[in-house]
Parts: sequence; structure tokens; C-alpha cells
Amino acid sequence: MASSRNYDFLIKLLLIGDSGVGKSCCLLRFSEDSFTPSFITTIGIDFKIRTIELDGKRVKLQIWDTAGQERFRTITTAYYRGAMGILLVYDVTDERSFNNIRTWFSNVEQHATEGVNKILIGNKCDWEEKRVVSTERGQALADELGIPFMEVSAKSNINIEKAFYSLAGDIKKRIMDTQRQEEKPQPNVTSGFGGEQKGGCC
Repeated sequence: MASSRNYDFLIKLLLIGDSGVGKSCCLLRFSEDSFTPSFITTIGIDFKIRTIELDGKRVKLQIWDTAGQERFRTITTAYYRGAMGILLVYDVTDERSFNNIRTWFSNVEQHATEGVNKILIGNKCDWEEKRVVSTERGQALADELGIPFMEVSAKSNINIEKAFYSLAGDIKKRIMDTQRQEEKPQPNVTSGFGGEQKGGCC
């Protein structure tokens, strides 16, 4: 019987970072290939879906966009749980958003599922004359946190596809590795391990 699912993998991604760094713009560029210069604050949470192909597999990405404001922080933490991949976004023209990445990262460590894939994203890399955070500092922070790093521009459509595909690819590999581990025949622990004597005492 043919499966009604039109994808091989369903991957949930989460965009987090300060308000105004361009999370919604990155999502809009990736899901609809459009850019809105007007700043619309995300109220609570929003999501988009896009199905991509990775190594001949159809991967359905459900991408959640979170509000960066403090008052929505509690809503956001509930969404960490189901996320398989997290994009930590800062704005290369905004020092504060970069400095706050460590806080966002510790939130992820605290609330997200263990082993979740992460990537650090420096948005607005097209805006060289306003840049305050160098590529080197972005890379150094990513190295410190032990996660991949990429600079992107939602406006100029630089590396947006690459960032999402890269993260999705890492997650797909992790899912497949986990499945392989689970399919391996487990050694029978009791045999030859004193299992025969069990229950002989009473």
C-alpha cells in the first residue's frame, strides 16, 4: 500500500536570536524566496514549511520562527523540545545581538533535546559599511561553542539556502546514524554473564 506521506524525513528547525536580527527575513527568503524590508515583529511564534531534496530523499522542513523579545521567552522554550535543528541568528551590524548569542546558546542547552544540531548564523553580511562584528569573531564564537558557522544575507540572498541545507543535511545524517544503531542486533547480555544462576536463591 502506498504511503500517503510525500516525504522521507520530517525535520523541525527553530530560528532563535534577538528581536530585529532578521530571523523572519531569513525564513521568508528560504521558504518563499522573497524579502520584506519593513520590520514586522513576530508575535509569539510562526512557522513555514518547505520540502527539499537531500541525497535523493525528500525532506520536509517545518521551520519555526520565534519572537526575540523577552516577554515571549517562555513560549519559545516550549518549542525547543521538539526542535531537531536550531539556527542561532545574530546581526553583523549589531554588537549586542552577537553578545547575546551565548545566552541563547545556554537556553538551547537547557531546554532543547540532547544532541540537537545547531548552526551559528551572522545575518546582514551584505551591509559592509554598517558591519561591527567581523567574520573572524563570528567564526571564533562558533568554534568556542563547537558548532558550524555561516554568514548570510536575507536581503541579497547570500548563503540562505546553503545554511538551511547544511543544517538539514547534518540532522538527516544523525537520524540515519541513530536508526542504524537501533537496527544493529543487540548482544544478549544474560548469556555467559551469570544469567543462569538467577532466581536460584529462593
